[in-house]
Amino acid sequence: MVKKPNALIHEASPYLLQHAMNPVEWYPWSEEAFKKAQEEDKPVFLSIGYSACHWCHVMEKESFEDEETAEVMNKYYINIKVDREERPDLDAIYMEAVINLTGSGGWPMSVFLTPEAKPFFGGTYFPPTPRHNLPAFKVVLQKIALFYHSKTDELIEQTDKLTKGIYTTASHEGKASLLSIKQIENAEKELKGYFDEYNGGFGNAPKFPQPMLLDFLLKRYKASGDSDLLNIVEKSLQKMAEGGIYDQVGGGFHRYSVDAEWLVPHFEKMLYDNAQLLTTYLHAWQITGKPFYKKVVGQTINYLLREMKSSAGGFFSTQDADSEGVEGKFFLWTKDEIIAVLGKEDAEIVAFILDVTEEGNFEGKNILNIVQSMEETAEMFSMEPKELEKLLDKTLDKLFHERKKRVHPFKDEKIIVEWNGLLISSLAKCGAALKNKEIIEAAEESARFILNNLLDKKNMLFRCYKDQKAYNYGCLEDYASCIVALLTLYKTTGKEEYLNQSLNLFAVLKEEFLDEEHGGFFQTGKNHEKLIARRKDFTDNAVPSGNSLTAEVLYLLFNITGEEQYEKMLKGIFSNIQEGLEKYPCGYGRLLSTLDAYLSPATTIVLVGKKEDHELNGFIEKINEAYAPYSILFIKDGEENKTGDIFQNREMVNNQTTAYLCSGNSCKEPTTSPEELLKQLNSHRFGGV
Repeated sequence: MVKKPNALIHEASPYLLQHAMNPVEWYPWSEEAFKKAQEEDKPVFLSIGYSACHWCHVMEKESFEDEETAEVMNKYYINIKVDREERPDLDAIYMEAVINLTGSGGWPMSVFLTPEAKPFFGGTYFPPTPRHNLPAFKVVLQKIALFYHSKTDELIEQTDKLTKGIYTTASHEGKASLLSIKQIENAEKELKGYFDEYNGGFGNAPKFPQPMLLDFLLKRYKASGDSDLLNIVEKSLQKMAEGGIYDQVGGGFHRYSVDAEWLVPHFEKMLYDNAQLLTTYLHAWQITGKPFYKKVVGQTINYLLREMKSSAGGFFSTQDADSEGVEGKFFLWTKDEIIAVLGKEDAEIVAFILDVTEEGNFEGKNILNIVQSMEETAEMFSMEPKELEKLLDKTLDKLFHERKKRVHPFKDEKIIVEWNGLLISSLAKCGAALKNKEIIEAAEESARFILNNLLDKKNMLFRCYKDQKAYNYGCLEDYASCIVALLTLYKTTGKEEYLNQSLNLFAVLKEEFLDEEHGGFFQTGKNHEKLIARRKDFTDNAVPSGNSLTAEVLYLLFNITGEEQYEKMLKGIFSNIQEGLEKYPCGYGRLLSTLDAYLSPATTIVLVGKKEDHELNGFIEKINEAYAPYSILFIKDGEENKTGDIFQNREMVNNQTTAYLCSGNSCKEPTTSPEELLKQLNSHRFGGV
């Protein structure tokens, strides 16, 4: 039987194209699909997932490729497939509905809608036959279709209740803000309570890396000197980087661990996880000076530049968990494979270091992870730790080249502005701190790619790019992430063009997304298609919310420009999180950092020197070398007569480049020495973002 493609065949998303040959008559999210549902009086089955999602692949294989299941779906439903990475707006709305219905959510997301796009039933993965307290998918399809046509009053009541609930939580009416340092301290206390002292991280299985919370604690450690906070971060970062969640052979982090020990990951690799973890490990290195963190930074950057960077400059979104239809196959090893590559003598030592056994630690094979310190292992084998580390690096390189011969996991090559923005910021910070021009150039190249390819003539930003085409207008998080990236490049390179570009882009963000009545910013713009709710997201999940990123933008712009409009909008965001912070402070990792900054005296660094002079670049290098997360950089050409309070009495000393470090109304002695400025920064108690 010759398979015919469905309507997804014309889409750009790799995830949607994966379903284009299903016997299910899929539609993309479109007016056409809902019009057809209305004309035929059929409910809509909405399936939301993404290309690297293992259980999305499972449900496709079990149900969407099954002729009998497809027949039921096509008979009773109009079926719509959505890539959540392309449409975070739809994902957020219908995920909230599923959570309200079932108490939990996840992907694949399965939602049943009226022809008006209102949800009335939902869940996540449904198996083909009943198991693990889950009903069979075909049974669900048949019962929901019957319910839709026979229980009209109950259906209307259910849809109205769900839609009203989504609208209420989406609208977020701001209240007078009573935020104070107590909220920051409450978050610290809660994180200390959640900390897993043995394994690192927070809570039990499944366990996610939580880079925003770890970064918040690093910032609080720098402000307070509380060693318990640093211990939480160090324990977590070490256990993660030594665990199976980290790719010991190729670098980079998998999405999360299914256990509490960081051993067994879901093997997909997401750009946004690696982008954020890069910054956290960099900050840990800057604070402690420990080479271990620097090594993880280097390996992760190598992975990203090698595997995820497009030739055009942008970075791809994800790598799959599966290869050859098997979860994790690309990353797993048998002991015999290790011996064959390394030889028996080296394999014996490496197998001990990396937890490789005959029986394996995952479905008869081995996830490589480090179970003992180098010092302890070196002593066992009568070696010096440096000698052992050199051997491990050499053998891992051999395993890497052997692994290259395998069938690689599928790569989703669409480029997403939001995630690229997160990575640009991280690469800029890492490149500047490590004094690596190649890394800085990769950050700048990605920024140029976005500005050249994903802006229309009205300066409106698209979210996605694939096959030389930009599509889907951006959400709040795309704009805000891009602006944070530009401001980071401005600080790390000193190039004012990035500041100017950020101001231009923010003007569009403000016009499109600001809620002038209640404060905060909507996820979708004024010109976006009308959905059943216009949401405002504030909580941080795997990625920062749009409002968290926008708050950071506003804090930076307010302190850079001194314009009160930015502070007013920042207060509008804070006014919307009062209740949430009281109930669940740990849900606001990135926002907590910005709130901490706002509640503290701003730290400013003013450099006065000749812009073309090498001396000025030397100062910028030292600023980037330090962990100075709360600092705002100003540069004044010694021959310019810049206005503004920040530049008053700021002149070159002895005709040399001079640095002025101030916090609030208190300033350090001006210095003409980059090394002295670095000392000042390292000893300074920063009190904000």
